[in-house]
Order: sequence, then structure tokens, then C-alpha cells
Amino acid sequence: MRRLNFILIFIAILMIVLLARIYFLSIKSNTYYEELSKQNYIKRVYIAPSRGIIEDRNGIPLAINNLGFSITIKPHLRSYKNKDKLLEIIDFITKHFPEYDKDELLKKYKRLDSAYKHDYVQLIDYIAYDDFFSKFTLFNSIEDIKVEPAVKRYYPYHNIASHVIGYVGKSSKKDIEENELSKYSGIVGKNGLEKYYNKKLQGELGYKDVKVNALNKELEILEEKKPKEDNTLKTTIDIELQKYIQDNFNHKSGAVIVMNAQNGELLAAASFPEYDNNIFVGGITQKEWDAMRNSFDHPFTNKLVNGLYPPGSVHKMGVALALLENGIQPDYTVYCNGELQIGNRKFRCWKTTGHGTVNFRKALRESCDDFFYKASLKVGISKIANTLEKYGFGQETGVDQINEFIGVNPSKEWKKERYNQPWYIGETVITSIGQGYTLVTPMQVARYTAFLATGKLPKPHFYKDNYEEPVEIPTKPRYLRIIRNGMYDVANEELGTASKHIKSKIKIAAKTGTAQVISIPQSEKKRMKESELEYYHRSHAWLNTYGPFDDPQYVVVALVEHGGHGGSAAGPMVTKIYNKLHELGYIKK
Repeated sequence: MRRLNFILIFIAILMIVLLARIYFLSIKSNTYYEELSKQNYIKRVYIAPSRGIIEDRNGIPLAINNLGFSITIKPHLRSYKNKDKLLEIIDFITKHFPEYDKDELLKKYKRLDSAYKHDYVQLIDYIAYDDFFSKFTLFNSIEDIKVEPAVKRYYPYHNIASHVIGYVGKSSKKDIEENELSKYSGIVGKNGLEKYYNKKLQGELGYKDVKVNALNKELEILEEKKPKEDNTLKTTIDIELQKYIQDNFNHKSGAVIVMNAQNGELLAAASFPEYDNNIFVGGITQKEWDAMRNSFDHPFTNKLVNGLYPPGSVHKMGVALALLENGIQPDYTVYCNGELQIGNRKFRCWKTTGHGTVNFRKALRESCDDFFYKASLKVGISKIANTLEKYGFGQETGVDQINEFIGVNPSKEWKKERYNQPWYIGETVITSIGQGYTLVTPMQVARYTAFLATGKLPKPHFYKDNYEEPVEIPTKPRYLRIIRNGMYDVANEELGTASKHIKSKIKIAAKTGTAQVISIPQSEKKRMKESELEYYHRSHAWLNTYGPFDDPQYVVVALVEHGGHGGSAAGPMVTKIYNKLHELGYIKK
């Protein structure tokens, strides 16, 4: 009986195993092989969306897609049997478009073709619509040539706002690894807004599932999903204002920023010299590349966020607030005789005869260095640096541009970490007037100027969806009044350092800055005039402003590299910008 039970159990187990195998072969494997079969005759073709248009705040296009055509030819024409046919096709293309080299096209075909390739080989990725349209029927009638629609990125304003807008380029292997869609579109944002908002601008892939035969010929579309193209980027830029600034920037290099002081919207922002973004879309020549790369004016550098400069005297309002916040009384005065002796070194005021008795307001109006030398020694670098950090020095502004630099807000701790050296008293003195280790970007200065005007730090931005509520910085109103009155005097009082050069319809507040790029030897008894220096040894000229004074609406910051004095170098241009803001209706008064 026991043996019979054992036999029955064995038979039952055997039956279960057989049934499981039958199930796997007839049902599970069928599903598997059916999927393999589908791959043999159903092909998924991905469809890249058209790249989104970039517009200014009024809907004027800043980056568009020009329509054209691409030429692709049948694969596997390299064989001995088809060799003549391949040569005929390339001869035909170069006959109608002689600008293309026959040998180069042949090399490209051989490089892209392979025994395993079933898709057509793209020989020419873009020919403009107007150039090709009259020949469309002729090309389309040849069996081994396929003509398809193509687009090419185009920047209608060429070199205007080029650093901000950025450009696209062909997708590299690294781009494709990081962004699969760029494999199908063939392009990716490389700089500026094109790169920062690449994900939005490129949209989402579509596809279609196509039934094909053994020869890879399309028989039927089984399913199709349109690409998502809700990808227009409307910026805060006013291209008319931007163009006006470009037309009136009569200097070699520098930067200009126009920002809404209340919410951080950037109406215009230019880094000079600009360049034509279109040269990168089709591929820049080696000659063009070398000329731009070797220029002392650094056209490739986006000076708005990647240019690092000593702030010079535009730093003094922040230092003045740091002094007031840390115990220096509002009625504090010093007597300026033109220099401060510390040890064996003399720290000179820009006015060699001195300014006499100086208080906070006069120190800002006439940009007295000696006032800040002496007051900074009473407070010390640590407290000054900590206060300046609150105003955005040594911090990212958060602007929607790539690789923003943070600059340097020096302190004892910073120097110890960076150089493993102690801090010296003389370094406090030169830091107090925006020299020494201190480095800023023009965008940081614009943001900090908005704080001086409103008491809040806004986030600069070119795209409205990137807005963040401005951060209120606790500061005593009477301290800000002292700073604002000093800035008012700079632009409007007789002894103000910019009053001779600012003649705007709008009453504005301002501060000039002269940032040295070379040190002046102690043996130099009399400071040379900027005009007497070699061009690249001249100081950088700053002018940061806000207006209207009694109702701050906009910040205008100008930096002129090697411009000398901020008032004379930038004052007339800043005046024109405020008048233009009034003309365009941004400033109502």
C-alpha cells in the first residue's frame, strides 16, 4: 500500500511538472516570442518636438526656428554593385548645391553607413527653405534620396543680448547621455537661457509605431503620439531697450543691467563685447574661434555673472551700513587730510589735499576714502564681512544664468582658509573702499543696489516663473536714509562725484566707483591721471543707480572696463537709459 501511494505521488508530481512546462511553452513563451516577433515588424520612430521660441516681454521673438530641408540617402550603397549609384547621387547633390564638397560628402556617408544600419543616412542636415524649395520636386523624384523637413535655430537680433539668450549646438555624446531627447533633436542648449531652460525649450518626445516589412519599408502606422510643444519661453527682456543700450555703449567692454528694483525682473542685461549667436548654430570657423578666444576684451565671458571685479567705491554704501550696524554713530566724523599712515605705509585718499571734516553723507557724496579707512579700523573686518554677507556679497544672486560666480567677501577666516595666512590691519583699510581681495559680479551689485533702494534683496530673473519673493533685510530706516541721501547727493549736488555727468529727467540716486586693476607704488607721490595710463592698466569704472529717488522703481548699473572714472565713463549713458525708461512708459513720473 505504501509503495502504491509513493507511485501515485510520483505520478502526480510528474504531471504537475509536465503541465507547468506545457503552460510555459504554450502561453508564457508565446507572449515572449510574440514580443520578439513584433520587434521584427513593428518599428517605433521617435519624433523630436520643435524647439520652443524665446520671446521678449512684449512677444517679440529672440530665438526662432527657420524652416528648411535635410537630404538623406539610402544605406548600403557602398557595395561594389551600388558604388556607381552612390557617386551619381553625390554628383547630383553637388551639381545643385556646389557649396558642398563631393569628397567630404562621400567620406561622411562611409563614416555613417554600416551593414547593420537600416535608416537613411543624413548627408546634409539643413538647407534653407528658399534655397531648396524650387528643387524639391527634382530631389523627391529620385528613389534613393529622401528629403525631409528640417529646422535651424536662428537669432534675429544677432549680437544683441547674446550672452543672456545663449545658443544651441550639436549634441555631443555627453549631452546625449545626460539628455536622451537631444539624441533625436540633434541639438541642445549650450549657453545662456538656451541652456538654463533647455528642458522646457526642448519639449517632450513624440513617437509613432510603424509596421514594416523585411526590407524595412513602412506599411502602416499603428499608433502615434504627437510631441509636446508647449515650450515657448517668454522673458522679462525688453529688446527695444536692450538694443538702445547696445547702440549707446561706446566702450570696448563692460556690462549694463536694468532691473526692476521691486521684484528683480531684468528688463535689459548686456555683457560687452557681444557676439552673434548664429555663428555657433552652424559651426564656428577656427579663425573666428581664435580671434574671439584671444581677445583681451573676453567676448566669451558673460560678465554679468562670470566677470569678477573689485567694486571700488560702489562698495562704500554696504560698508557704511556695516559701520552703522556695528556701533559707529550716525554723527561720526573724521578729518581727512589726504592720507592715513599705518606703519611704513601711507593709504591715500583719492583727493590728495583731503576733504576736511567728513561725515557719512559727505563721505558718500564726495567718495572720501579716508573716512572709511579710519571708521573700518574701529569696527574690524569680521563685523564688516558678516554684515556685507547679508547684502549678497560673496553669495549667488540666483539669476537664471549658468555657472554664476559668487565673488569674494574677504574676512580673517576666508584668508586663513584660502592662503593659510593671517589678516593684516592694512587689508581692512583697503577692503573698506572695495579694493584688496574683494571681488563682485555686476549682477551682485545690481541686486545690492535694489536692497539699498527698497530694504529688500530681490532675486534677479529673466523668466517670470523664476520669481521669488524679495528677502527683507532688517535695517534701521534712519541708517538707510543716511545712505540714500548720500547717494542722492552724488547725482544731484554740486560736489557729488556724478552730478556733472547725470542730467536725467528722473531724479536718481547714484554712486560712482573707480576700481584699480594695478596697484600704485608708494614711491608714486602724485597719482597719475587715468588718461595717462596704458588702456589695460586703467581702472574699471562703476556707476550704480536707482530711480526715481523718492519712489524707487528701477536699478541701472553700468561697468566700463578700463573706463577710468564712473561718472564720466558711465554717467551720460545711464542718463539716456533713465530717459528711455521714461519714454517707454516704465517710469510714469
